[in-house]
Amino acid sequence: MLTVLGRNNSSNVQKVTWCLEELGVPYQREDVGGAFGRNRDADYLAMNPNGLIPTVLDEGRVLWESNTILRYLAARYGTGVLWEPDPGRRAEGEKWMDWQLTVLRQPMSPLFKQYVRVPAAERDAELTGRLAREAARAFTLLDAALAKSPFLGGERFTVADIPCGVLAYRWMNLPVERPPLPALADWYGRLETRVPFRKTVMVGLS
Repeated sequence: MLTVLGRNNSSNVQKVTWCLEELGVPYQREDVGGAFGRNRDADYLAMNPNGLIPTVLDEGRVLWESNTILRYLAARYGTGVLWEPDPGRRAEGEKWMDWQLTVLRQPMSPLFKQYVRVPAAERDAELTGRLAREAARAFTLLDAALAKSPFLGGERFTVADIPCGVLAYRWMNLPVERPPLPALADWYGRLETRVPFRKTVMVGLS
């Protein structure tokens, strides 16, 4: 059975488990990282030299880097479902997967840590304000894209929606000022109707 190594409150692990639930692929998950440790043990580093989560084990394959894992899972188990077979149409969605790593994640990761992991008395108000503004600018770009199509890959939900969807949940639930972004809100509402999203991502901020 496919195994996911990583704690369930990690956004990168949530990407993978959300994808697996959408595909109906049986899997087991083991707590690794954070308070659970293990990710710096020699046996883990032999699989994933970065010492990060998740790592996925699937029939002898050892995979890491969450968006690469998403592409693998969607291509192997979800062609025509989560994986768009046409390269051109697929690229329209996949660019947002890379954008999530290079643009959206940059303010969202430290913003999340400031509000969820840093005690309130130690929180840097100037930093959180700056990060919130940067995140708002990024989500404004996403809103503009979603004004043109209901999902990031086009007319239907695909693997392209998963990386940004995980961070959108955090954005919608952090105590920050958010500009009105109607297309983003509509897209997020569509994600909320999906049982796999509610099961794996809408589990609180911790």
